[in-house]
Amino acid sequence: MSNQDPTPVAAPKTKRPLGTFEITAIGIGFMGPVMAMSLNGIGVAALVGKSVPFTFLVAFVGTLLVAYGFVRLTRRITHAGSVYALAGSTLGPRAGFFGGFALLGTYIFFAACIVGACAVFFEAMLGEMGIVLAPGLWMIPALAVGIAALVLNLRESAIVARTLLAIGFVGIAAMLVLAVVIIVKIAAGDAPVATGIDVSTLMPGDAPITAIMTAAVFGFLSWAGFESGTSLAEESSDPKRVVPRAVLLAVIVGGLVYVFMMFAQTIGFGTDEAGIAAFAGASSTLTTLASTYIGPWFAVMISIIAFLVAFGALLSSSTAASRLMFALARDGFGPKAFAKLNPSTQVPTYSVIVAVGLTTIMTLVLGLFQATSVDAYYWYATMGTLCMVIAYGMTSIGVIRHTFTPNSGIAKWELIFPIMALAFLGYTYVIQVVGQEAPYTYFPWLAGAWCVIGLIIVLSRPALAKRIGTRLTVED
Repeated sequence: MSNQDPTPVAAPKTKRPLGTFEITAIGIGFMGPVMAMSLNGIGVAALVGKSVPFTFLVAFVGTLLVAYGFVRLTRRITHAGSVYALAGSTLGPRAGFFGGFALLGTYIFFAACIVGACAVFFEAMLGEMGIVLAPGLWMIPALAVGIAALVLNLRESAIVARTLLAIGFVGIAAMLVLAVVIIVKIAAGDAPVATGIDVSTLMPGDAPITAIMTAAVFGFLSWAGFESGTSLAEESSDPKRVVPRAVLLAVIVGGLVYVFMMFAQTIGFGTDEAGIAAFAGASSTLTTLASTYIGPWFAVMISIIAFLVAFGALLSSSTAASRLMFALARDGFGPKAFAKLNPSTQVPTYSVIVAVGLTTIMTLVLGLFQATSVDAYYWYATMGTLCMVIAYGMTSIGVIRHTFTPNSGIAKWELIFPIMALAFLGYTYVIQVVGQEAPYTYFPWLAGAWCVIGLIIVLSRPALAKRIGTRLTVED
């Protein structure tokens, strides 16, 4: 890193502009496919039985509806603030700040939860090698990944993106190898299950629609952060072309991989009662199936890859958080230092330090109060999800408003997409609130308090709203 003091610049510009695949890597990196496929199917199987692939297909459609607003609006808006700019340009500066503040909460909570996930997979990796960490020692790998994320994120964005791309493709490739082996062995009759290639898993089957929709919420979490690459819009080569394609590509690649992997996992465990029980009771489905169908050595490799993918998701989430902090500070909210860029790397140095440092500390604090790494993952993931629903909803409302503006270029019949997205997001929020037990009953209040703080800030500071409006008007 340069010894020169960071200096304020209008917008971060990398030495080599980011292209479609690098920005797609940010979104896929945030999503963490191996992490999602290792953990997110477990709860779904408990709710819908063998219809897990169909449920992920439903979640895929729901995510495409939500992504519609981002794809449409990023075709005309270029800004490092993601929801902050998309809602601000369509609904006004106050709505933009509110949505951006909610999204900042999403990125911060998700980064903290992913620090916990890194520790979870590190423990699993050691477990495959016969090593068990004593309680509380998970904080050591958590601190280590936080330091490593800080070092990488202080370098130029293209380096982070290429790191994510490499990690993501290795993880996806390993998963696909496992899936193909499972399908081939089952088709050849050389598998420990007797239920065969059951294509009925791609249909709702006997699962009630209410159970499928409830489980689809957990599937939807696998796409969380698909839009995070929009925070690098100002660092891309042709943002109004590159960013929309990257957002859509991240959702589609994730969807195709997720549905295929869930099909392979479901038939791999078996679609009878015993198989579904084994699926729902697994601690890490990919590790279990890897050991069963290929061997313990592949299970160790999968656990290592899962750790690396979780680390990639940490890089992506903390990158997105730092760029949003940069955008807010540039418009007058937060310390001026957050809006300064390092002249040699063109990275918002102080924003990166605070984003990574804060989220790492948040995770370690839970460990000091006897929480486990799994607790850290699920607790912060829940709070991040609640903030995420609000932020995504602001973008859907924004595209509805934009449709009615002159020369929007959006046909009125397309309103069905953001309206359906709002219905899906509303259902997601309700499911996270209703029927939960402590400590999960506290999280809606904490996430809600974060969003209310953002609302109070922008309502009490009209000058801030005016500055935001002026900048968004100029950059529109």
